[in-house]
Formats: sequence, C-alpha cells, structure tokens
Amino acid sequence: MGGLYHGDLVERLRAGAQSLAPHWGLSPQTQVRLLTLSENATFRADDPARGAPMILRVHRPGYHTEAEIASELAWIAALRQAGAVTAPAPLPLRSGEMIARFEEGGDLRHVVAFEFMPGSEPDPAGDLTAGFRQLGAVSARLHGHARGWQPPAGFTRKTWDFDSAFGPAPLWGDWRAAPGLTADSVAVLEALAERLQRELAAYGNGADRFGLVHADLRLANLLTTGDQLAVIDFDDCGLSWFAYDFAAAISFLETSPMIPALQAAWLAGYREVAAFGAEHEAMLPALILFRRLLLTAWIGSHSETETAQEAGLGAYTEGTAELAERYLAEPRP
Repeated sequence: MGGLYHGDLVERLRAGAQSLAPHWGLSPQTQVRLLTLSENATFRADDPARGAPMILRVHRPGYHTEAEIASELAWIAALRQAGAVTAPAPLPLRSGEMIARFEEGGDLRHVVAFEFMPGSEPDPAGDLTAGFRQLGAVSARLHGHARGWQPPAGFTRKTWDFDSAFGPAPLWGDWRAAPGLTADSVAVLEALAERLQRELAAYGNGADRFGLVHADLRLANLLTTGDQLAVIDFDDCGLSWFAYDFAAAISFLETSPMIPALQAAWLAGYREVAAFGAEHEAMLPALILFRRLLLTAWIGSHSETETAQEAGLGAYTEGTAELAERYLAEPRP
C-alpha cells in the first residue's frame, strides 16, 4: 500500500473532485483545494455563489466498499438527529444520492461531501486536560447511542480487533514493514503482539465492552469553537472495544508525560455521562499499545503522508519498541 499519493495523483484527484462539484449544485467558479492526505484525500470546495465552503472526501480505492461508506454516513446522520454529538452533516447530491463516483487510472473513486465546520484542532502543546474531559463525555454519548441504535438494513463497517489489525490480512499493513526496525525491536514487538493477543482474548468482546465506535478520536479529528467540541472524520468507525476510543484519542502522544492526566480527565468526563468500570479501565494500557502497534503498521504503509512524516517514521517505530519493552516488563494479573 506504500506510495498511495505518489507523483501527480493528488492533482488528478483534485480535478476529479472538481468535475463532480456541479452534482452538489456548486457553480463553475468553485475552487477546489487540498486540505489533507491520510487514508483519503480531503478537499475544500469554495463557491462564491454559495457562501459556505464544502468538504469533499475522495476515498482511496480498495479500502471501504460503497456499502461501508454509506453505513458511515448513516451513523453520522443518526447521531446528529439524536443530538448525541456535534458533527458536520453529510450533504446529498442534487440527485438525492449520498455518494458520487469518478474513474481515475482504472480505479473507481468514491466521493462524499460534508458541510464545512469552523473551528480549530486542539493544540497538542497546550493544556489538553479540559478538552479530554469533554472528549470523555462525547465518547460516552457516542457509545450510548451505538448501544441503543438499530442500524439500517445493509449496515456494514470494519472490525478493529486483533485479527483485523495483525492477522493474515492486516487492514493497515504489517508492522514488520515499518521503517527503522532492528532485529531487537522486531523481537520485542513480536512479544508485545503475543501478549496483546492473549490479553484481548481474555477481555473478550461482550456487548458491555465491544460495539460501534469512532475509532479515530485523535486531536486532528476534533474541532473546538469556544467551549464546543465537535467530532469530524468517521472514516474509521467500526466495531471495536469502547475503551479503544481513548487509545485512539492519544494517537501520536503515547510517550507524552501528560498521558496519566489525560486518561484521568477522559475517565472523569466519561463517568459524568455513563459508567466505565474498573475492568475496562484496567484494559486501557493494553489498548494503547494495540493502537500504537497499529499506527506503526500504518506509518509503514502510508510513509508518504504528512501525518506519517510528522510522526517521525523510524523514530516512531523506535518509540513503539521502547513502550513495548516497558509494557512487557510490568507484571500483569
């Protein structure tokens, strides 16, 4: 999966998104520019005749099926209708459909649109504890909605468990292909994977701990405006442990000395809304390492993205091995 956005592909994707703009009622004067590259390519469309910008997300081929994309949009719509979370609305095409398509290089590209939501990403260099308390409450509301919601017929999303992350067909690639690995770090991470497999199997996937989650509540997917916290980018939402949403929230911050305070704040906010038992709290360290190893694999298969480069590529892998050594040295019940 390496080199997803090589050469002039980004410009071709931008042109493809631009060609679809009229299907959302945008005028020929619309300007489409790149916002972010990650799993997908996300663009901002500015139409002087419309006023408010629009977000266009071009999916990479061969990852989510059209049914999975439609399922993501269905959950967002249900969350918004229930008032469970502040999130940008998916925008239908003039035809009433939710998903547009164009061909690029023999691949079918799916494109979806969202309303533009103002706000800024929380500053990782600032005091994040208040925000994490808010995020804990938001997570509890998300999980509460997921537990009580009856998905529509045909609803399907990926599962984020040990097998899908590290089994024979890992969703984000094999961590053994990550940059900066040495023989010693491979041995440590193999031992970590074995231990995580045992611990997660023992924890299980009962309905009180496993269900539909956002799965990527990191800072880049949060927007703050005043005292409001909004959630964007449900592209990774799927079935996993509810506690995994905290592990995802501290993505790329795992070595920070702030983590104990952020965890305490997240738990406090969560427990203001719903119960979060000691058994689930005890699994947070395992799920943090699960997420860290998963991100290590992702960086290896997405090394051209700005996110991977900002994480440090090989330096991130080294940090994963150090965290794994520490985790393996701690006695576990």
